[in-house]
Amino acid sequence: MLRGQDRRQAMMLLGGGLLAAGCGGVPSARSEEAAAASLHELAAAKGLRFGTAMAARQLDDPNYVEIVKRECGAIVAENEHKIYTILAEEDEWNFGPADALARFAEEEVLAMRGHTLIWSHPRWLPDWLNNTAFDAQGAEAWIDSYVARVAGRYSPQVYSWDVINEAVDDKTGELRETTFTRAMGFDALTHSFHAAKEAAPGATLAYNDYMSWEEGNEGHRTGVLRLLERLKKDGAPIDALGIQSHSNYNMPNEFTAERQRAWRGFVDEVVGMGLDIYLTEFDVNDTRLGPDEAMRDRLIADYTKDYLDMMLSYPQTKDLLAWGMVDKDSWLQTFLPREDDVEKRPTVYDSDYQAKPMREAIVAALRAAPVRS
Repeated sequence: MLRGQDRRQAMMLLGGGLLAAGCGGVPSARSEEAAAASLHELAAAKGLRFGTAMAARQLDDPNYVEIVKRECGAIVAENEHKIYTILAEEDEWNFGPADALARFAEEEVLAMRGHTLIWSHPRWLPDWLNNTAFDAQGAEAWIDSYVARVAGRYSPQVYSWDVINEAVDDKTGELRETTFTRAMGFDALTHSFHAAKEAAPGATLAYNDYMSWEEGNEGHRTGVLRLLERLKKDGAPIDALGIQSHSNYNMPNEFTAERQRAWRGFVDEVVGMGLDIYLTEFDVNDTRLGPDEAMRDRLIADYTKDYLDMMLSYPQTKDLLAWGMVDKDSWLQTFLPREDDVEKRPTVYDSDYQAKPMREAIVAALRAAPVRS
């Protein structure tokens, strides 16, 4: 495993756009894995970043840490950069968990994404903030102060921020109401992007959401397109759309040709606006699949290859981030739980830290992906 200066020199060889992506050495796990390139090496060869979400508690799990160091060129904090962690109570700032992840990324020469500055959903904002009655001037000042303190603290280390997360109601396609939009309307979103640009001028800035190819997402997708168009029209410094890429409600074998065509049409609209694509939270839910592990792994791997083949065919796709690398730690274990209580298998490695067919599918998709600049 390359460390310190040796790894930094290896990174420099990848060129400007991937300086932050990281470049590791020979994997140190089992023989078959050790003989293969890591996922981030395969991604970097195509002008992509591969990484994963990570929680501060996982820094105490040596097996998870080893997988991250071996496979990933980037990490993103799972919850540690969110308002409900940093500022759960008014004026009680908690940067400890995020700082721990930032130190780990710096020590291991891993790039770091920021998720998220403003989660535009009252369910995920602290009660004290939801109950604050801002006027327009007060909301603008609060956003400026908060974004400057958070994004500024991690600049220039964080190479990209999800500035706004999940601002579109998935049922109506309309803008969600928050304490900020009540005071400022849509300008709250546009202003947040300008505040982020001021605080982290070197970072790329994204809008992030969970609209997907799944049935019932048509209105959500339309709402996201309207939001992106408005941000562009208003001059917001937005660089990319973060597509979470959770597959939650439809099962992996339901990615039909018709749904693929509709999804490709949505992505075409996004890149037609001049935006890049970040796949920010990839995993695959198996709630309604049968209990047989081999069957589930095969369907998940097949879907992974099909979805990534489509998404990586766009030269605008620059990041592929898994939402966790080990099954037992996945948020999907408790979200939409299985009726048979069988453990879900939504990630790249199983709960015994063994690589699964999903990894082979990611390898195949990365090898098939076109090179981008």
